[in-house]
Amino acid sequence: MMESLVELCDLIVHNRTKFGDKIAWICSRCPPAESLLIGSPRVSRSQLHAVLAIARFLSKCPNSDDETPKAVLLAFYRSIPSSFSLNFWPQAFSSDAISSFFNDLLDYISKAAELSPDFAADVAVFTGEVVIQTISNADSIVSRVFLNALCLNFPPIRPSDANKLVSMLLDRFEIAIPSSPRETIPVTPDAASAQSSPMSVNHYHSPGIETSIVSAESSSSAASRDDVSSSRVIVVNGGGSIAWKSNGDLFGANLGPNDGEGGGGGGIVAYKKVVALFEEETLESLEKQEIVFKLIGHVFNKVDPQLVEQVRGIAKDQLQSMLAFLKIRKRDWPEQGQLLKVRINKKLSAYQAAARLQIKTIASLDTEGKSSKRLLHGALALLIEAAEACLFSVWRKLRACEELFGCLLSGISQAALTRGGQLLRVLLIRFKPLVLATCAQADTWANSQGSMFESVLKTCCEIIEFGWGKDRSPVDTFIMGLTTSIRERNDYEEEDGKEKQAVPPLQLNVIHLLAELNVSVNKPEVVDMILPLFIESLEEGDASTPGLLRLRLIHAISRLASLGFEKSYREAVVLMTRSYLGKLSSVGSAESRTQVPEATTERVETLPAGFLLIAKGITSNKLRSDYRQRLLSLCSDVGLAAESKSGRSGADFLGPLLPAVAEICSDFEPSVDVEPSLLKLFRNLWFYIALFGLAPPIQKTQTTTKSVSTTLNSVGSMGATALQAVGGPYMWNSSWSSAVQRISQGTPPLVVSSVKWLEDELELNALHNPGSRRGSGNEKVAVSQRTALSAALGGRVEVSAMSTISGVKATYLLAVAFLEIIRFSSNGGILNGGPNSTASRSAFNCVFEYLRSPNLMPAVSQCLTAIVHQAFETATIWLDDRASGSGPEAEVRESTLSIHACFLIKNLSQRDEHVRDISVSLLTQLRDRFPQILWNSSCLDSLLLSMHNDPPSAVVSDPAYVASVRSLYQKIVREWIIVSLSHAPCTTQGLLQENLCKANTWQRTQPTADVVSLLSEIRIGTGKNDCWTGTKTANIPAVMAAAAAASGGNLKLTDAFNLEVLGTGMVSATAKCNHAGEIAGMRRLYESIGGLAQSTNGLDLDLPISGSSAQPAQPKSESFNEILLSKFVKLLQKFVNIAEKGGKVDKSSFREACSQATALLLSNLDSDSKSNTQSFSQLLRLLCWCPAYITTPDAVETGVYIWTWLVSAAPKLGSLVLAELVDAWLWTIDTKRGIFASDVRCSGPSAKLRPHLAPGEPESQPAKDPVEQIMAHRLWLGFFIDRFEVIRHDSVEQLLLLGRMLQGTTKFPWNFSWHPAATGTFFTIMLFGLKFCSCQTQGNLQNFRTGLQLLEDRIYRASLGWFAHEPEWYDMNNNNFAQGEAQSVSVFVNHLLNDRLDTTQLDQRARGLENGSSLSDVKDQYHPIWGQMENYAVGREKRRQLLLMLCQHEADRLEIWAQPVGSKESTSRLKISSEKWIEFARTAFAVDPRIALSLAARFPANSALKTEITQLVQSHILEIRSIPQALPYFVTPKSVDENSPLLQQLPHWAACSITQALEFLTPAYKGHPRVMAYVLRVLESYPPERVTFFMPQLVQALRYDDEKLVEGYLLRATQRSHIFAHILIWHLQGETCVPESGKDAAPATNSSFQELLPVVRERIINGFNAKARDVFEREFDFFDKVTSISGVLYPLPKEERRAGIRRELEKIQMQGDDLYLPTAHNKLVRGIKVDSGIPLQSAAKVPIMITFNVVDRDGDHKDVKPQACIFKVGDDCRQDVLALQVISLLKDIFEAVGLNLYLFPYGVLPTGPERGIIEVVPNTRSRSQMGETTDGGLYEIFQQDFGPVGSPRFEAARENFLISSAGYAVASLLLQPKDRHNGNLLFDNVGRLVHIDFGFIFEISPGGNMRFESAHFKLSHEMTQLLDPSGVMKSDTWHQFVSLCVKGYLAARRYMDGIINTVLLMMDSGLPCFSRGDPIGNLRKRFHPEMSDREAANFMIRICTDAYNKWTTAGYDLIQYLQQGIEK
Repeated sequence: MMESLVELCDLIVHNRTKFGDKIAWICSRCPPAESLLIGSPRVSRSQLHAVLAIARFLSKCPNSDDETPKAVLLAFYRSIPSSFSLNFWPQAFSSDAISSFFNDLLDYISKAAELSPDFAADVAVFTGEVVIQTISNADSIVSRVFLNALCLNFPPIRPSDANKLVSMLLDRFEIAIPSSPRETIPVTPDAASAQSSPMSVNHYHSPGIETSIVSAESSSSAASRDDVSSSRVIVVNGGGSIAWKSNGDLFGANLGPNDGEGGGGGGIVAYKKVVALFEEETLESLEKQEIVFKLIGHVFNKVDPQLVEQVRGIAKDQLQSMLAFLKIRKRDWPEQGQLLKVRINKKLSAYQAAARLQIKTIASLDTEGKSSKRLLHGALALLIEAAEACLFSVWRKLRACEELFGCLLSGISQAALTRGGQLLRVLLIRFKPLVLATCAQADTWANSQGSMFESVLKTCCEIIEFGWGKDRSPVDTFIMGLTTSIRERNDYEEEDGKEKQAVPPLQLNVIHLLAELNVSVNKPEVVDMILPLFIESLEEGDASTPGLLRLRLIHAISRLASLGFEKSYREAVVLMTRSYLGKLSSVGSAESRTQVPEATTERVETLPAGFLLIAKGITSNKLRSDYRQRLLSLCSDVGLAAESKSGRSGADFLGPLLPAVAEICSDFEPSVDVEPSLLKLFRNLWFYIALFGLAPPIQKTQTTTKSVSTTLNSVGSMGATALQAVGGPYMWNSSWSSAVQRISQGTPPLVVSSVKWLEDELELNALHNPGSRRGSGNEKVAVSQRTALSAALGGRVEVSAMSTISGVKATYLLAVAFLEIIRFSSNGGILNGGPNSTASRSAFNCVFEYLRSPNLMPAVSQCLTAIVHQAFETATIWLDDRASGSGPEAEVRESTLSIHACFLIKNLSQRDEHVRDISVSLLTQLRDRFPQILWNSSCLDSLLLSMHNDPPSAVVSDPAYVASVRSLYQKIVREWIIVSLSHAPCTTQGLLQENLCKANTWQRTQPTADVVSLLSEIRIGTGKNDCWTGTKTANIPAVMAAAAAASGGNLKLTDAFNLEVLGTGMVSATAKCNHAGEIAGMRRLYESIGGLAQSTNGLDLDLPISGSSAQPAQPKSESFNEILLSKFVKLLQKFVNIAEKGGKVDKSSFREACSQATALLLSNLDSDSKSNTQSFSQLLRLLCWCPAYITTPDAVETGVYIWTWLVSAAPKLGSLVLAELVDAWLWTIDTKRGIFASDVRCSGPSAKLRPHLAPGEPESQPAKDPVEQIMAHRLWLGFFIDRFEVIRHDSVEQLLLLGRMLQGTTKFPWNFSWHPAATGTFFTIMLFGLKFCSCQTQGNLQNFRTGLQLLEDRIYRASLGWFAHEPEWYDMNNNNFAQGEAQSVSVFVNHLLNDRLDTTQLDQRARGLENGSSLSDVKDQYHPIWGQMENYAVGREKRRQLLLMLCQHEADRLEIWAQPVGSKESTSRLKISSEKWIEFARTAFAVDPRIALSLAARFPANSALKTEITQLVQSHILEIRSIPQALPYFVTPKSVDENSPLLQQLPHWAACSITQALEFLTPAYKGHPRVMAYVLRVLESYPPERVTFFMPQLVQALRYDDEKLVEGYLLRATQRSHIFAHILIWHLQGETCVPESGKDAAPATNSSFQELLPVVRERIINGFNAKARDVFEREFDFFDKVTSISGVLYPLPKEERRAGIRRELEKIQMQGDDLYLPTAHNKLVRGIKVDSGIPLQSAAKVPIMITFNVVDRDGDHKDVKPQACIFKVGDDCRQDVLALQVISLLKDIFEAVGLNLYLFPYGVLPTGPERGIIEVVPNTRSRSQMGETTDGGLYEIFQQDFGPVGSPRFEAARENFLISSAGYAVASLLLQPKDRHNGNLLFDNVGRLVHIDFGFIFEISPGGNMRFESAHFKLSHEMTQLLDPSGVMKSDTWHQFVSLCVKGYLAARRYMDGIINTVLLMMDSGLPCFSRGDPIGNLRKRFHPEMSDREAANFMIRICTDAYNKWTTAGYDLIQYLQQGIEK
């Protein structure tokens, strides 16, 4: 909780105005002030946290206007004494927690008081009282904790309270000081006796001071070492007494040697008294002493003078008592071990507090007074004595003692600074012995000389730095005094046979002290004073021979030289160089065999470390340059000298120098001109590095490092060395290897001469010593060098090809190979240089330098070319190894890649054709291996700039060269842009547009004609791309659509397009420049008029701009930004609000707003202002989210355009933009939008066909078109894939973001919409996922392999899940979209096919990577996606093959839909064995049973598949009860016959579609009770109005309803819906037969059925309540009267019939306003048009046509429309009803599928025996009626009615005729209607065709079934004139007609079973159409279920062609004309 309060508190500090109420809330959580004052309340943890939060707030904002926080805090502070009771604190609140609370509280209060004097004054009022009460209560645990906290942070206090406090402290706590110390405290007996001890006394002399070092060492036992060390003292004679002796007057007379034993033993008695006195002190009293001294120290400066004196006296006494305390021996304490340590530590801490107090008293002394001077001298002497006491104390190793020593020295340092440095001289005289004593005591050759030494060093530095400016003479004397102590000879007698004694620590440590002191003081005068003495010491005396002293001196000299003072630097370097070479010359001599180890240490460690120290230290360019020259010369000399040593390795001598060379070369830029002399030195260095094998191995083998031997290594043959150097393992110190790598980055190319690149043999031979056995004459060595060279070049050049290369040249080339390859292996090939990343820093600069040399020998040239390629290979390996890096590491990698690419681009302009060819080759390889450079803006800029830059002026006179270079650049640029477009067309166009924007600002005199001419030829589009071959990312339709959006061209993205890259790029670049200009112009105007101050006052930005209130004076530009930001934020939010409310967002205004906002964002990228950053992050977020939120194709098109703009113009925004877009994408999953609209109502055709043809409750259609949102997702996805291609190799961060998006997308397979229009988008997501998973073979995602494998499994699961639904069609009336859908799945299939090739290698690599932990190894385990598995790898392959087969089938289906009239005549059947089908079925069923069922739907003719699925369904029956599609696999006539136990599952089964249920009502199922129960449950589950459509079938089901179950359902349904009841009654009446005379008696079943009908009718009527009966009677009475008019007219003559109708109509009265047309229950009748009655021509009875006024039941009741109906008597309408049912189902199918086909299933209802009502098709006339008025054919009639051919009305009418003809062609094929004369063909007023009169369907035809009309549908010649203007079936309209026919037929086939079931139940109805043949069997055959979709399409094409060519159609029209007078 405290952490969150702290965060809140900090937030309030930065936004006080915004979060002011929060501080009040925190105050309210603090303990109330009144409760604190009245007693000791218990506070809670949350209250304590609140107090701390308030204190923290005030420590940051002490001057806050709000007084409440101060009041709350002061109230708590004042009440602290009441907290000393433990009852105050929360339960289980430990003392540590209390301590932490008080520490934090007082810390915050102190900080607040420092910042605010007012607050300090307020606190000071209470501090005295609080502290005094605390002291009074000192025995409490809490009070002691508080006192300790006060010691750390003491709040302000008033002076009067300070005096009281000090007085109280002095009174209450008696400070224990031994009484009359002058008499009672002696020196330690051992210490005293040690002064006169004769043991080991060494004398040496210093000027003016005689000092004796007494070293008394006990030889008795190791146990007394602590005591022994305490007796090491310094006695100074003359120049002031110091050390123990100086305290003689203070502590009494020194004891003599026998005093401890003889008569006088008073000293021992006194000593024991002192020990006893200290023993009496308790730990508690020691703790209190420390607290007292600390508290007094805090308030000391506010205390009265008399108290100050008292305090000073106490502090002084404490220090004096400390002198005695520190002399007590360890064994004299009664306590030992840890207890003693605790006591000593406590006491020393108290002394430290007293010492600090003493130092404060020194600071308070009057600086001028004489008395104060005396006091100062005394205090100084006391501090120095106390410091010495610490130094020699037995406890000196304790941390407390070290801290005390440091404290005392800081006091000495402060004393030196008082009185303007007057005490300096005295101080330095007294201080020097202390320094020497410390040096004598300190450790020697260790990393640290101890804390006391460091304190002395620090104090020396402070005093010298102070004294340097005040009085130099004592300082010089002090320094010289220290220096000369080194030179003093040790005064000891050498005894024969005894070893030389070790160097005293004093000398070693003084050297170290002086060196460090110089480094700290850093003054040339001090260095010049000391260095000569150091050098003199080194060359003479003890230090001239190898030893510890010499090593320490050399180290010190190098430290001094590293300070960079020229004189000392030169002296030191000369000395060290000479020493190093000297060591080398002595190697191998006789005396070297007896050398001490220090001699080797000097050469191997000390001197090289010194050289390195100097290299690191010197900073001036002049000295660095000089030092570089000197070091390289030394290396050359060493190399030459070492090379001559027979049997010795030069590596031992050259290696130690390499780190120093690396350091001095670290800032050397090799790309600048280098002096020849220096270049030769570099050449020599690398020659020897190669010769001695010092370079790290450059071939990839296992490397092990072997540390350097301190003795000289003897290495075998040189050849072995060279070969080992190339291949490893490395033989030397690993630091040498890294040094060589660093040297390579600063080495220039080893091209010594521009004329003769390889120097004469003489010069190279000179690098060999004449005496060396490696000389040029040794051919064996030459062969080994050539072998090593060949190995170094990776075998690119055979050894045999190098025969012309001599040994030294081979070594030299080997050196070049090492250098150039190591440059790349060490850091990727970036040379030393400035911070800017330019092409000049590429190491390829150096590699190519060799090739530019003239007159190269062929073999040498071959080797140099090989070096270039080997270096390139090394660079790519280096880049590959860092592929998984992120953050700064990734930036370095990409920068390196870019630098190399830019150099190679620049290098294309080289004069040498060979160099150009290599550059092209390397650039191409680099581009192919690291495609990210394609989109690197600096590379693209470099390319485009290089192309139209003039070539170098030196060769401008060569036109052929200029032309060839320009041609090469053009080729490369064109290829570059085409390749980048083929991978990522969005980003590529964005970058090109950015370049065009830059071109506008370059103001070049010469236009970029080359770029223009190049780009103008490049086009991309949805068709086949000529620019590139093969399937690229840009071939994915979604990506191409996104590319069109990113281009900025105003294209309709669903249409085909061919985008001209340059043209649209220019337009978009101009638009972007304009927007940027608008922003810049507005900003300039705003700033020039001084801002709009008055308008910003009212600006209320809902943006998280932090700190705006804390910075009232904002810069003008920021206020301008705020104004525009506010505008854009509100504008974008407005667009979102419009979309939220269902409004249409205006595309152009949205695009304009987004573009301007983007321009504003980009114009502020470089601003560092925090408020800017936060505000613009919100704008960026809105720009990413708005298009996603609106989710329309137009909005996302704009989104893609601006997102591309953002990531192209500012690549650094890439991660931010992607992060927001990924969040937005995941949000669309949560909100179920577009591709994630998984609700059933968004699932397309099947949702619209519920419940007739698809199972499930009908649902309302979604408010927003799901297809439109899917299109938006498709575009968005294209942008994601584009970005993936750009960043897949170089940004792990962005890859992981995309991984997160894919994880979220595929987490649940059921998240996806299964709308068929989403197919392409869905498989594009899956393709994207698989592409992403393929990154696991890349380096950068290898660490995430298991996660990627899991993601791949999710993708497979989701992809298979797509096939869990039966295949659907969907038509967007857009061929390009359909083609894109097919292509999307094809690309996915291609990826799956190619993926198979990689899987085995991938799995092997995975095992290597993850030590067998990959998912591939999982066996017999539970998998998170696939569940229980036996073998993962086998299962994976089976699933992949299943998915591949399904996707291939889906791709074929979509291809057929896209090209229904394709050229593919051949049937594309999959060749799969029955065993494979069985495996597919099992695999599918294991993943999801629905996939297996869908598989059967895709391949309905596959018997093996059906059998296996039947078996699977029946064996897993319990698992699939929710899948209605499984019913046909176990509910069969056979299972009914056998009364299968499987039927027991039916009560639990999910509801199927109505047509499926109807099948179970047929006689084949014998009314099985379980089946019937299920069917009735299904029917009951749907609203009766939905079932009404199938009323004829339900009435027929009564024939087989032995158990009265159907009847029961019908009766129940009539209770639920009176419309259902009425229509049922009409159908029952229509089925009633009136027996005609002369006919055979009806079968028994029919007669029982006929008897049942009136019974059922009566039951229905009897079941009506009063209201229902009233409606029934009025409805039926009304239409019975209208129908009966026909009977009245029959006797009348024809001419009187119309008047008769009118008379009869006038008699009919309407009763109520709820009467409706029986044929359309949604049309309410509002009256009859009495004038509208027309008697119709008919052979038998008199049908009449009457027009009603109707309104829509659910619409506007004022909108009255006419509706004509024909009332027939004497005609059986039931067959028409059946035909129109089928046509209605087809119409629903076509609408659901989105097919633009027209059918008009007009209403027909049988209302009695041979009576019925038929709706008249409005606004139509028959073809025969049209013929009565016009002699011409349809073509001429259409021109008369709609205008000339080609006019909009004519073409619209032709289109309407086409879509209606195609619709009826499909219906006619299935129904086979005959009697298609011109009287039965109607045309409406917009040209649509409608077929009527279905008296002859299926197997029957007029004229005694002579089947004169043999065509499957009518297509007369006059129809073909409209459909096919060409007359030869070649026109677009004919192609469109056939395409629609094919699509209609394919769509109908999908619902074949539903259509057949609708007809099947009417078989026994007695309708004429069932009177002959096998109507059901033939109907099924016409669907051709055995055919594939392509075969079915070809079948339909043949049907159309056949109808076109049928002569019988015209013949039948002629017969009808001759017989009936019906016009042709």
